[in-house]
Amino acid sequence: MDREILMDLVTKTMPFGKYKGKLLCDIPEHYLVWMHGKGFPEGKLGMWLHTLYEIRVNGLEWILEELKKHVRR
Repeated sequence: MDREILMDLVTKTMPFGKYKGKLLCDIPEHYLVWMHGKGFPEGKLGMWLHTLYEIRVNGLEWILEELKKHVRR
């Protein structure tokens, strides 16, 4: 995985909808599953959300938790 994309997931916020203002990495899995079924948005946001979806469904959340620790320091 691209480190820059992972850093974006722990630093960028959702720009719209129910989770507007929340860090992308904090968006619940059920929302990502719903969005996967509806289709992710175009552009970087869609790529970030799709990456986050893949991380969640494959049980790789620990990667984001480790990055969040380093970002908050």
